[in-house]
Amino acid sequence: MQPQNISIADYHYPLPAERIAHHPLEERDDSKLLIYQDGRIREDIYRNIADQLPDESLLVFNNTKVVEARIEFRKETGARIEIFFLEPPVEYGGIAAALAQTGSVRWKCLIGGASKWKPGQVLRKEIAGGIVLEARYLEKSENAFLIGFSWTPPEQSFAELLHQAGFIPLPPYIHRAASAEDSERYQTIYARYDGSVAAPTAGLHFTDGIFRSLAARGIEHNFVTLHVGAGTFLPVKAATLGGHIMHIEFIEVSRVFILDCRDRLLAGKPVIAVGTTSARTLESLYWLGLKLRQDPGILPGELVVRQWDAYTEDSGGVSAVAALSMLLDWMERKALHQLMTTTQLLITPGYGWKIVTGLVTNFHQPESTLLLLIASLVGDDWRRIYAYALDHGFRFLSYGDGCLLLPSI
Repeated sequence: MQPQNISIADYHYPLPAERIAHHPLEERDDSKLLIYQDGRIREDIYRNIADQLPDESLLVFNNTKVVEARIEFRKETGARIEIFFLEPPVEYGGIAAALAQTGSVRWKCLIGGASKWKPGQVLRKEIAGGIVLEARYLEKSENAFLIGFSWTPPEQSFAELLHQAGFIPLPPYIHRAASAEDSERYQTIYARYDGSVAAPTAGLHFTDGIFRSLAARGIEHNFVTLHVGAGTFLPVKAATLGGHIMHIEFIEVSRVFILDCRDRLLAGKPVIAVGTTSARTLESLYWLGLKLRQDPGILPGELVVRQWDAYTEDSGGVSAVAALSMLLDWMERKALHQLMTTTQLLITPGYGWKIVTGLVTNFHQPESTLLLLIASLVGDDWRRIYAYALDHGFRFLSYGDGCLLLPSI
């Protein structure tokens, strides 16, 4: 089947509102863990995940950090305007560069109360320390607003301003205001690089104790960076996938990591992605390497993964090891220690996984691209997995429980 013809209605399941977790458990690693392996289902808790993983596994985590991507302004009339940050324009070269700007920056945003804000109007907000932040409505596109921000004094970075004036952007299905608790708990303990507007939630369950238990079993871990965009919350509104535009996200991966990943694949060792964002980053590396095989002279700005690349590019039987080797050779020629690019990769049923052999993930919304990714890994058994979770008291979505999917290990 062509992925464009997939009917999103085929990936619906009933999710009662009371099964959505609106708060985290007191202890991160107390969350329940469903294990799916070779078609069989059992359960445990996250604290014991090391005992459930295959020997010599490499766990790959996403070390992005959630920024305070919601900020509230008040018009002189008292009308409330809420700004939700999506991504900077491409000319900044990435989220990190845009967050480092001082004095002024532009950003693509969603606007709560947009009808009360006219193009050209300036909103002002005073922040602690005598800083005045201004927001100017520049233009509207189909899916976002372009807003220009400026502040005086200009010495602080935009990231610092958001930290002072913004709020953690909880997902829209958590029907409550963000609290002080969320500043810590809607963040992984290993979060490092500012840039996400949503947490890589599969990693929320991991604790220092779990990392010690992994080390005791000889299970290693490493990190990639994918800055999660608000598109992860967007439902598929089209009847078929052909009418859905996958969101673009920024990724950053070190050459040392790619080398380690290639060598592990060469040795036949399992690569387990912690979260769908880590999985999409890993799989994107394959398609980047394939592009270099087809066009070794491709310009760095064109070395990106687009939505349908996995279904239109002829892989020609190129292995993951070969693709990663081509990527490593290119980085060496360019003297690059870090690969920074974007991915729009859409993983659907029918996708042939190249690098990832297992996945740790939470339970996802009905009719979402994240659920399609799960179905691509475990096939129609996604229905059995989700039915089991619903029948056995598992909590769903960002603050909920999760699963370890090992379809062929």
